[in-house]
Amino acid sequence: MFIQTEATPNPATLKFIPGRPVLDSGTMEFTDRDSATRSPLAERLFGVPGVTGVFYGSDFVTVTKDDSDWQHLKPAILGVIMEHYMSGAPLLADGQVADGDAPHAEEFFSEADTETVAVIKDLLETRIRPAVASDGGDITFRGFKDGIVYLDMKGSCAGCPSSTATLKHGIQNLLKHFIPDVVEVRPM
Repeated sequence: MFIQTEATPNPATLKFIPGRPVLDSGTMEFTDRDSATRSPLAERLFGVPGVTGVFYGSDFVTVTKDDSDWQHLKPAILGVIMEHYMSGAPLLADGQVADGDAPHAEEFFSEADTETVAVIKDLLETRIRPAVASDGGDITFRGFKDGIVYLDMKGSCAGCPSSTATLKHGIQNLLKHFIPDVVEVRPM
């Protein structure tokens, strides 16, 4: 098994591509060891000293580190991922589902803004999320109020030094171009 690695715009995050599907749909983010109990692979990755975050996409695993050196962490992480896939163990613990499959109970917007929100979500799905996934992250809609779009940044996007530029110059400009009601984009 050969696992590719790719740098991301976030220097604290590295993208690992095992050459096989990771999640059938949606994404999953683990920000600490306790949340990782949902996934045997994430639990083992948090066992590597220096790992502070794990994110699953459709065909990649993104790992975030503390101030440790990638030169020391990368071989251990590659070993954990390879052992997991070679063992045939499930990615998720019994009965667990990916975050993208969970209901969007955390979303907020006025009923009067339903059409605007539908356009925002469509643009996120078709134009923004694929580009962000290529960098090892994800951006999801959280809400819309008073012309402000609230987004949740995950994976390599969370804590990335260039995330503010991505939000303000990329996503905000795109949404404002297509949707006159949008005045600003903010992270949650």
